[in-house]
Amino acid sequence: PPGLVDVPAFPQIDHLEPRWSGGDLLLQICSDDPLSAAHAQRMLLKDTRAFCTPAWFQRGFLHARGSAPGRTGRNLMGQIDGTVNPATPTQLDAMVWMQGSDWWAGATTAVVRRLRMELDTWDELDRTAMESVIGRTLSTGAPLGGSRETDQPDLDAVDATGLKAIPDFAHIRRARGDADGPQILRRPYNFDDSPAPDGTSDLGQIFCCYQKDIAQQYVPMQARLAEQDLLNQWVTPIGSASFLMLPGCQPGGFLADGLLA
Repeated sequence: PPGLVDVPAFPQIDHLEPRWSGGDLLLQICSDDPLSAAHAQRMLLKDTRAFCTPAWFQRGFLHARGSAPGRTGRNLMGQIDGTVNPATPTQLDAMVWMQGSDWWAGATTAVVRRLRMELDTWDELDRTAMESVIGRTLSTGAPLGGSRETDQPDLDAVDATGLKAIPDFAHIRRARGDADGPQILRRPYNFDDSPAPDGTSDLGQIFCCYQKDIAQQYVPMQARLAEQDLLNQWVTPIGSASFLMLPGCQPGGFLADGLLA
């Protein structure tokens, strides 16, 4: 499909490692119960062993079931993460699902980026600095100058000193760009691997996003972030890959039957 391309390099920020990058086939296994996920993983790897060799494995997590019902999740920096997402069928059709009569109608593309977070130095910031870097309040996730998480950011608002309420380098401003431009569906996961021998944390985010067209939707957003996002001081991309997420199938069919037929 024309919307599926490799994610280009962003030399300002990327420190990609082969062990976390690339790949031909993506298996995403999710469950509220780690035991169920472990069993499904073993069965799927066993069934694909004849024609696949695992390239990488990334374990991520969200809030436990029931711990934050109806709320947007938080990342390991303490920030509410994933506020601006298409939600209605009309929005999903416009931004996520491919249209047309080709076999890929109803498919989407996925970008998977492994982001290492420098939380030990992030913790040295005070609350005001943390909120300025992101452009949202820690407590509610509201954009600076707003009162609720779902408030539209006022990028022209100024504070009592006459400075912009949401700084030019704030993550929310750089990620948003033109509010009328193409957006993406974000579904990030946290990861927490074993600390280094010196006790340094190995934590971060497996950033997953879905869109019709990687070049038209994801790449412009990531280019803005790479150019001028203060969060880059604490977040480093160390893995990157892109995939086609196959459309669903009718009863009695199978994934990719439109292609293989």
